[in-house]
Amino acid sequence: MITERQGEILKTLIKEYIKTAEPVSSGFLASKYDFGLCSSAIRIEMQNLIQLGYLEQPHTSAGRIPTDKAYRFFVNAMVEEVERSKEKKIEKMIEDIMMKEIEDTFRFTATLTKILSQASSSFIIIHHPGKDVSWKSGLDEIVKIPEFSNQSFVSEFLCLVDDLEDKIEELEPSQEIKIYIGEEIPVHKMHNISIICSEMEYNDDGRINIALVGPRRMNYVKNVSLIKNLNKILRDIYEERKK
Repeated sequence: MITERQGEILKTLIKEYIKTAEPVSSGFLASKYDFGLCSSAIRIEMQNLIQLGYLEQPHTSAGRIPTDKAYRFFVNAMVEEVERSKEKKIEKMIEDIMMKEIEDTFRFTATLTKILSQASSSFIIIHHPGKDVSWKSGLDEIVKIPEFSNQSFVSEFLCLVDDLEDKIEELEPSQEIKIYIGEEIPVHKMHNISIICSEMEYNDDGRINIALVGPRRMNYVKNVSLIKNLNKILRDIYEERKK
């Protein structure tokens, strides 16, 4: 169990790492944020977080980076931020395509997949179990992340995508949003990747399963809000059309 102060330091460090993909040092945190602590005191707290399994230190860096355990703590603590976050522009785009194309499952889902990948800067797979067909988009988005400069990461990511297309049901998507972080991924464990998934009902053809695949340091608040708001929009329009 970590202290409230350690939790604030950890959440701040994770947010910085999400933005920069660079290890974060105690000196940087002390200079940019007011924790009421000097750099050496923050360093001690960060060392405690290492011992507790929340941080790790790359061999060549003086900074620290979050572990799977740290991201799980961060995700569990971000509920209030998700509730406050609204992607109005994206909501409007989704509502527009739904009003025009919801009766055409294939066209609607292809368009939705592309919008989600662009909005989240992530790789998106949407699977329709009833029709046994999948739509994919976002490889052009995901290749922009710094992690893709590592060839072994690229190879492993492509293997994950291939596995996920055939085994998305193993994520056990449900209307409750699920988040798998790194080694938690049941389909293909991958250290630097996270998956957000959900099941959604949007027309009489049945449900679709959505998997958002991105770096472990993805913007969880934005991406979870995106999926949550999409689910609400789909449900509201579907219920309205049933009347």
